[in-house]
Amino acid sequence: MSRKQLSNSDLVRVVKPGCYTGGEYNAVVKETDTNNLTRFAFCFPDTYEVGMSHLGLQILYFFLNRREDTWCERAFMPWVDMISLLGETGTPLFAIESGDMLKDFDMLGFTLQYEMSYTNVLAMLDLAGIPLNANEREEEWPLIVAGGPCATNPEPMADFVDFFYIGDGEATLDTVLDRYREFKQAKHTNAASSKVDFLASICDIPGIYVPRFYDVTYNDDGTINSFLPNHPAAPTTVLRAFAPSLGFFPDRFIVPLTESVHNRAVVEIARGCMRGCRFCQAGFIYRPVRERTQQDVLAHAEALLDATGHDEISLLALSACDHENFGPLIDALLEQTAKRRVNISLPSTRVDAVSLTALAKTQAVRKSSLTVAPEAGSQKMRDIINKNLTEDDILEGCYLAYRAGFDKIKLYFMAGLPGEDQDDVLAIADMAEKVVETYYRLDYEDRKRPVSVSVSTACFVPKPFTPFQWAAMVYPGDFTQDQQAVKSRIRKKQISYRYHDAKTAQVEGVLARGDRRLGRAILAAYRSGAVFDGWSERFRYDLWLAAFTQEDIDPVFYAHRERPADEQLPWDFINIGVAKKFLLREWDRSQTGKTTPNCRDGCTGCGCGCAG
Repeated sequence: MSRKQLSNSDLVRVVKPGCYTGGEYNAVVKETDTNNLTRFAFCFPDTYEVGMSHLGLQILYFFLNRREDTWCERAFMPWVDMISLLGETGTPLFAIESGDMLKDFDMLGFTLQYEMSYTNVLAMLDLAGIPLNANEREEEWPLIVAGGPCATNPEPMADFVDFFYIGDGEATLDTVLDRYREFKQAKHTNAASSKVDFLASICDIPGIYVPRFYDVTYNDDGTINSFLPNHPAAPTTVLRAFAPSLGFFPDRFIVPLTESVHNRAVVEIARGCMRGCRFCQAGFIYRPVRERTQQDVLAHAEALLDATGHDEISLLALSACDHENFGPLIDALLEQTAKRRVNISLPSTRVDAVSLTALAKTQAVRKSSLTVAPEAGSQKMRDIINKNLTEDDILEGCYLAYRAGFDKIKLYFMAGLPGEDQDDVLAIADMAEKVVETYYRLDYEDRKRPVSVSVSTACFVPKPFTPFQWAAMVYPGDFTQDQQAVKSRIRKKQISYRYHDAKTAQVEGVLARGDRRLGRAILAAYRSGAVFDGWSERFRYDLWLAAFTQEDIDPVFYAHRERPADEQLPWDFINIGVAKKFLLREWDRSQTGKTTPNCRDGCTGCGCGCAG
């Protein structure tokens, strides 16, 4: 049975049937010939509304569908009402475009954007009727591949995935699909050709990691003793897939039938970041910075607006204002979009005169809030994390923003950073109050509306391939105390305050730096009912604690201890481009509060090979 057997009377029983019907504008439909077409399902382990707001989905969807021999479709984690309907009707999980069952595809590609989506991956496989463990899937089952930022530590999901793709999707995915086409054709003439043969054939491709081809042994204290290949095709070191320039970009996006988290066109103007903030995984794994030219950005923006009808376009980058041609780019884009009454938005803003002047220009169509990420309240902590931003920089930037007409500012901070004490925590509240006070430096007639400052604190979670990958994570109770201390310190009514859940952060921390022994706990948590763990109203901390206990997993070992420099880490076999000795040097510098300049001010010798 497939979606085609679900009647309209079935679908109207769910809150958002448009998430499951397909037929969106710009979606790709191809003639299905299973002998000549590779069927690939891009599986997003969260809801349609979230997945359709993800730029990576749109890029890879059209990147794969540009191939005549491949049809890439989409599948999303159904919401709880649809899960019930699938169970009641006996309908396996299906792809959106064709409605065909996922278990009939050649490959299912899961994007791992967030550790708390891991149980959703298992849920999607289960709903599709596919065995969860890779060693239980025989030849007739589709290959399961996973990529995305969390794939830089693939080990917690190693039990469930046939191969991981680590790095830029545009770099070597074509080669993987070419090899699969050869394998599929060979199977028609040689029935002995197996899935393992295919997996061995792609091990020489940058970015490919096949977990079954490696064995791990452990020391008595639980740390890794050895991590070695057990197959002659498997390399000792897995090199990331890297696209040296940003070439492909779709000329159209799929337009959702129902409201998504972000209803706008998005152009990626750069990938990577030159800043070197020591907590930021994306800032290291996507090095070096690669930028699109102004001409390309304008062409992509024009094409997307023509193809979608969106009234907003966002310029996406880890630090959009660091684009070398940022000011002229904004001016040219404004000239292009003004006649359409299209708003321009930026996900991140540097608080300096050039950036804020450009940003103010983008608000001509409609005003929005300004987002600033000091990350830490005290200068000591900003130096530890290498933010390279002073209090004067922040306050002067906010003043310039107020002068430009902004009266709503969002401030993002982290709690629990390495080296933090109580004074540093309280400095978050003090900084927020100073931002409010800065508004009143304006002349009275320039204060057109009351100022509003929104403060958010996230719980710091150490991530692989960052200088803080060796750091100990703060315990949930300490996080909660810090968050309450900030809340109590805030006095001004213009400030609203919210904070992330510390228990969710702890589980995220365990999974982020876990090894393949975590697979048992992930499976146990899922079997006991853990799904949609990234949704606060669905997260069940008790289920995770029970799963950890059942599988003899100690959260302290994985999340709350500082690792020594000589410990073999679960992801050490991956070469992400940045040298481990550089990360270790940055870890050492953080402990004495020494900052490191950004890449544009001089090469810092990170090892990614972009100097000169």
